[in-house]
Amino acid sequence: MRIVVALGGNALSIRGQTLTGDSQRASIRVAAASLAQLLVAGHQVVITHGNGPQVGYLALHDKEFPLDVLSAETVGMIGYVLQQELDNAYAPEVKYATLLTQSEVDPNDPAFQHPTKFVGPVYTDQEAERLSAERGWSIGRDGDHMRRTVPSPRPIRILELDVIRLLVEQDVVVICAGGGCIPVVQRPDGTMIGIEAVIDKDHASGLLARSLEADAYLMLTDVDGVYENWGTPQQALIPQATPVELEKHSFPDGSMGPKIEAACDFVTATGGFAAIGQLADALQLITGDAGTRITSDS
Repeated sequence: MRIVVALGGNALSIRGQTLTGDSQRASIRVAAASLAQLLVAGHQVVITHGNGPQVGYLALHDKEFPLDVLSAETVGMIGYVLQQELDNAYAPEVKYATLLTQSEVDPNDPAFQHPTKFVGPVYTDQEAERLSAERGWSIGRDGDHMRRTVPSPRPIRILELDVIRLLVEQDVVVICAGGGCIPVVQRPDGTMIGIEAVIDKDHASGLLARSLEADAYLMLTDVDGVYENWGTPQQALIPQATPVELEKHSFPDGSMGPKIEAACDFVTATGGFAAIGQLADALQLITGDAGTRITSDS
């Protein structure tokens, strides 16, 4: 089975914990062990990952480079550790490749006027107010804390798609579309240039999964599935649903909302299935024993 697996940025760093090389490697080691189970089971795996905490952390400490360049930096950083830990976790000889991946976006996308993508660490209200004033950042509430929000335009096309397809056909485990791809726009002369944004990893990964005609699309995150009435005493896990059934619910922008949209787009376009759940449950998501499974049939 060909599976595109999207690792959430928050799944690669513990929420609220200071981001360090050691803490990130520890989280990635857990991800690698889970992904190795899919490889042992004989599945063909393409891996994508988020970078919200990482790119936000770099932006906090580096004022000189734009988000597209910082995104490229995090893709190399995360890809290197993930590729190494996968090699350590999965004993049989496997070919891996980490690929910097660009995606074209529309410079007139409404998302540039309405930043909703959370990046970076969490802040107190006072810290958020100070950073907003000092840096001109847009700030939003993420649960009990405040985080920076940035534009998250929809990906139009993945520029390196042919290279990814070529590698997959040679049974290479490809780590690509990191951070939702590096966002670029086309200039009037046809050349490409980066733009200040962070593409949503789930939409970019869904586009990749559809383009590669994957059988399944997994989104691994730091929660165990999709809940209705999240954050209330009536919250309940949704173990299985169709795109039509999920339309009856409301999910927040910047977190679960894009995951649901990307899952439904994939299922509707391909007839395959999507699943959302915890990082350690990759194999159980495939078998339907964990998380939330989105299919075309009830």
